[in-house]
This record gives sequence, structure tokens and C-alpha cells, in this order.
Amino acid sequence: MDITQLGDRILDGDRRALARAITLVESGREDHREQASELLARLAGHKRQAMRIGLSGTPGVGKSTFIESFGMYLTAQGLRVAVLAVDPSSARSGGSILGDKTRMERLSRDRNAFIRPSPSQTHLGGVARRTREAVALCEAAGFDVVLIETVGVGQSETVVAEMSDLFLLLLAPAGGDELQGVKRGIMEMADLILVNKADGALKPVATRTCADYAGALRLLRKRPQDPEGFPKAMTVSALEEDGLSTAWEEMQELIGWRREHGAWDQRRAEQARYWFDQEVRQALLARLETPQAREQMAELAASVSKGDQSPTVAARAMLATLEVC
Repeated sequence: MDITQLGDRILDGDRRALARAITLVESGREDHREQASELLARLAGHKRQAMRIGLSGTPGVGKSTFIESFGMYLTAQGLRVAVLAVDPSSARSGGSILGDKTRMERLSRDRNAFIRPSPSQTHLGGVARRTREAVALCEAAGFDVVLIETVGVGQSETVVAEMSDLFLLLLAPAGGDELQGVKRGIMEMADLILVNKADGALKPVATRTCADYAGALRLLRKRPQDPEGFPKAMTVSALEEDGLSTAWEEMQELIGWRREHGAWDQRRAEQARYWFDQEVRQALLARLETPQAREQMAELAASVSKGDQSPTVAARAMLATLEVC
């Protein structure tokens, strides 16, 4: 694979080259990882920045419908939109359905849109391990907005906030005890809470649900990187495409304020440090998967199970073997 040629094609906005590059960065093969690192290094100086929007939501809330309607709205404004949709992988077989592209039929045919489903591969946090690198590739390809859809709301599904400029939490009305159904952590990270399905008979219920969340948000401590009034809750209808323009205006207002006050650059710098830390940790964990390390782990585990060593002493011995400071 000619990495230089692939990089040039990505910078020219070649969608096939972008798809091929994402496949490359998602690969776990060592030679592919080296090629991916070379490619990302070559693209690092392009200085293009897209608006990265992370989106999570409870199952059945209509994430795919919202992304399709919102994406179509953005492309109608002349913007190029990339969608990175993460599907959960089976803990038993490791497989994923990857059906998001088929559920976004209209958007998948739009020439200004690019949809890429990826398996989570049991990686915690609601996103795939290499989603951050896929975002960087989409930025290099010249997309204006990158939408990152997580697997679904869970206690650990806040990693997407570490790779996005805006974090949207999509919720449905009439979901029972809504405020108890969403973890405080993800509420604190959300920039906008969008109550979807605000149409038909559910519209009054959606309005009440939105008011409940607005009240809950007022109880949270105001974040220094946000202007007055944020985070906020509002209603949308992805089915009727109602409220999308208002939601987009709110997103632009928040991003504009953060850019003006330096919060945008500061946040991106913090995210870069976060992912450096994660890469180091993942590399250290990968060293435990070598045949020699597995053999040593098995021997020490047998010693621990017999009671010959304590888990702490055995762990220190393993770390000494790996020469980890």
C-alpha cells in the first residue's frame, strides 16, 4: 500500500480512499498499525478541523432516524457530513450487525455524506477503540461535521465526550422514570439534551419530559467552558424534521462562544493528552498478550491459586518481567 498516495487521495476528499484508510486504522495487525501510524503522521499537518458531535441515547430513542434527518438538514446547508456509527459486538462470537447504514437509506445516497459503521469489539465507552483515528481521517478528508454515534446509554458511555466538541444526549418521552433512567455522569457531560419523538400524541409528553430535564440541569454545577444557559434541554422530532434548525443554531452558538473564549483549543489539547495516556495504557496491556507474557502469567496464576504467592507479590513479579517502571 502506497501510504503517500493514500494520504493525498484522502486530502482530495476521495471517499474510497477514506473508507480504505479507516479499515487500515481499525486493523489489529502489527504491519497495519505501523502503516496507520505513518498515514496519520502524514496527515497531521493539514490543520483542518471539523465540528465533532458525539451522540448517545437510550435504545429505541431513534438515534439513526435523528442522525439521518439531521444529516440531511446539514447537507442541504452545503455542509459535508461524516457519520461514524458504532455497533455493539457480541461477547460470544465477536460479530456485529453493522446495520446503521441500511437504516439511513436517504443519507447514504447523499453525495455530501459518508457513513461508516464500525464494531465496538467489546471496547468499553460506547465507541470503538480506533474511532478517534477515524475522526481524524474524516477531518483530513475535508468533512465539515463528524457525527459519532455511540452504542447506547450506559454508565461507561462517556468516552465519546473525549473525542467530540459537542456531546448530545438523545432521549425519548414517556420512558417511565426518565431522570432515574439516565446516569448522572452522562447528564453532566451532555451539552444538549434532545427529547426526540416530540410529535403526534407524544408531543405534550415530550414537552413535560423536556421541562423535567431542564429542571434537573439547573441543579448541576455550571461548567466554566459554557455560556449562560448551557447545558440545556429541548424537544425535536426526527420523524417530522421539526426542531432540527433550532438545535443546530444552539450548537453553533455554543461552539462560537467556546472558540471566542479559548475553550475550544483548550478542550482539544486536553483530549490530545487524554488519548496519549490511553495509547500508552493500551500498548502496555498489549504486551501481556505475547506468548511469553501469557506463559509467565499462567505460571504466576498457578502459584497464586496454590497459595504460594499473594496476588500482589505475583503482580509485582509480572511487572518486573515486563520491565515496567
